[in-house]
Amino acid sequence: MTKRPNKTPGISRRSLLGAGAAAVTSAAAGAAALPASSIGGWDLTTDVLVAGSGAAGMCAALEAAAAGSRVMVIESLGQAGGSSAMSGGVIYAGGGTALQKSHKIEDSVVEMYRFLKDVSGAGVSLPKVQLYCEESVAHFDWLLQQGVPYGGGFTAAKGLPEGEESLYYSGTELAWPARDLARPAPRGHVPGVRGMNGGRKLMEALFARGEAAGIRVRTRTSGQHLVTESDGRVVGMLVEDGAGRRQRIRAQRGVVLACGGFIHNREMLELYAPELAAASVPWGNAGDQGQGINMGISAGAAALRMHEGFAIAPIYPPEHTLAGLVINQVGQRFVAEDAYHGVLGHHIAYHQSGKAWLITDQFSTFGYKQDNFPMVAQANSVGDLADQLRLPRGSLQNTVAYFNRFAARGEDPLFRKSNAFLRPLQAPPFQAWDLSVDKAFFPVHTFGGLHTSVDGEVISSFGEPIPGLYAAGRNTAGLPTAPYIASGLSLGDATFFGRRAGRAAAGVST
Repeated sequence: MTKRPNKTPGISRRSLLGAGAAAVTSAAAGAAALPASSIGGWDLTTDVLVAGSGAAGMCAALEAAAAGSRVMVIESLGQAGGSSAMSGGVIYAGGGTALQKSHKIEDSVVEMYRFLKDVSGAGVSLPKVQLYCEESVAHFDWLLQQGVPYGGGFTAAKGLPEGEESLYYSGTELAWPARDLARPAPRGHVPGVRGMNGGRKLMEALFARGEAAGIRVRTRTSGQHLVTESDGRVVGMLVEDGAGRRQRIRAQRGVVLACGGFIHNREMLELYAPELAAASVPWGNAGDQGQGINMGISAGAAALRMHEGFAIAPIYPPEHTLAGLVINQVGQRFVAEDAYHGVLGHHIAYHQSGKAWLITDQFSTFGYKQDNFPMVAQANSVGDLADQLRLPRGSLQNTVAYFNRFAARGEDPLFRKSNAFLRPLQAPPFQAWDLSVDKAFFPVHTFGGLHTSVDGEVISSFGEPIPGLYAAGRNTAGLPTAPYIASGLSLGDATFFGRRAGRAAAGVST
């Protein structure tokens, strides 16, 4: 790696507009960027300032420190770790990682790329996908070097492992049509700890490395405004502590925005992602208020795919419920029931007006008391069940009859459900479980954010990098798109591109 040479600033649309844009005051425009000439000096100085202490922020900080920079991380809450610490800790990695090889699992960069390219939603950045796939093995090795505890176990069961297994199929790889587009391989890499504590273990390892590297983490310190020079270069940030005191922090090399998404900013959610605003469970750290995105926009950044996010309807485990049928308001199937629960949730939230039901019989019912999905109807015939749900006359009966006719022959012409979950639905009592976004346990999180290069440079609305400003994680529109096709893509994106943003902010060419 080499140091980037100093460049003589040229005339660009950013520099021409910079002076006028920077003159907007905070009183007039909320989180508007402030001109350096207006703040009256600096209280603190660092080389790289990172806003946000989740996986993206800490990986950026670690790489900036490794490049010789003084690094300060600020966190708005009293507890560091962000949404990453609340997560399952899954990293989507492949192409032949050490863990895959230990189980003699064949995978390649090409197959991983095909899966992410062909199964992801429209708008995914193919240059980012390609780079991520090509360097996935090296990135996983880096995580091992940071002390993230990956065990040796593999499980073929659907859903996040709650034992000590570290490798599983974390997405829709085995479901149709994904399995026909790319050779399936397990790529969900999760710290091998019992329970759903992988995210906490991941962050503990990153914080330990950060402490050893001399990275300073300041909690209860929230970013309020970016500070820019007259040419539009970002040179620091105005912050506020828990007592309301403001400080001006100079960043001599760069600022990295890694403050998470905006799932807990109701105004932004209703403005940009109304489909997610209707869901019952806004999933994420309380600090996911969209502040980093808004600060980036205030400096001229473009924002992409702000309506997108993950929407999850976790009808498994237990896996036998996947033998049931998921129907919409007119009694028809619309997705393969064995698809990844992010794909199922996406279809419900974005394409079915937020309403759906899971229809089970005595062999596919949950079999235990659960309150994730309320049972709203039960009957000894499909027709009586349809009447209770007030579905169009005959629609559910036709759906079940068509499905049963082919399932008895081991076929599903509509959605090609896997044979493991394919059998006729014909053993009463029949039950209907409400999967609607406002009735079920329906976690959602945002994916839209700032436009960035593969090196984390924040891109302006004119398509030019904003000097001195970088971003990573859910502050950005990165690898994850809607529908969310695999657990671990968000954290994988945050850690991998967080590292690149940190190196770029430190002035190191990648």
